[in-house]
Amino acid sequence: MTRTPPDPSAAGHVGPPVTEALDRLRRVAPGDAKGPWLLVDVAGQRLYLLDGIVPLADWPVSTAAAGIDAREGSGGTPPGVHRIGQRIGADAPPGTVFVSREPTGHVWGPGQPEAPGQADATADQDLILTRVLTLDGLEEGINRGPGVDSASRYIYLHGTNAEDRLGTPCSHGCVRLANADVAMLFDLVREGDPVVII
Repeated sequence: MTRTPPDPSAAGHVGPPVTEALDRLRRVAPGDAKGPWLLVDVAGQRLYLLDGIVPLADWPVSTAAAGIDAREGSGGTPPGVHRIGQRIGADAPPGTVFVSREPTGHVWGPGQPEAPGQADATADQDLILTRVLTLDGLEEGINRGPGVDSASRYIYLHGTNAEDRLGTPCSHGCVRLANADVAMLFDLVREGDPVVII
């Protein structure tokens, strides 16, 4: 896959977390700091695609209503250095509903049910839509291993049925993006690319 990042002049300003996040990435996975990487800025509720400290693109997100917390059952967004484990949904239509990382065959839109015969989907249902980028934690005891494992907790970057709430921490642990944004991001990243949540 060839990736062509957006024009850097189109990206917003990256706040103070970028230096801290890049330092952490260099400590945990030094080789991963050489190419493009993702920063989830929880305080700013934004996701940045960076090359070193240069922002290439950024998007509003929603992280967990429960805050930063990697513990199983916490409902929190796990901190620290991750890698994209799998890219799922490459050719799925926008709004495709995923369950257990598989497309259901249903395409969601505002006011539509989650699946045929079900009640209307609400923002509280935290639907997984359009594209799925799974996250594998790299920090033992922080986001990897028993009781705190991001992969075992099914933590993803994914599209959402709650686009009107982006910019507010309201997810159940994952990092939500607008459906058009997650489709764009999906085309710019590869499996193994680093993601730092801070």
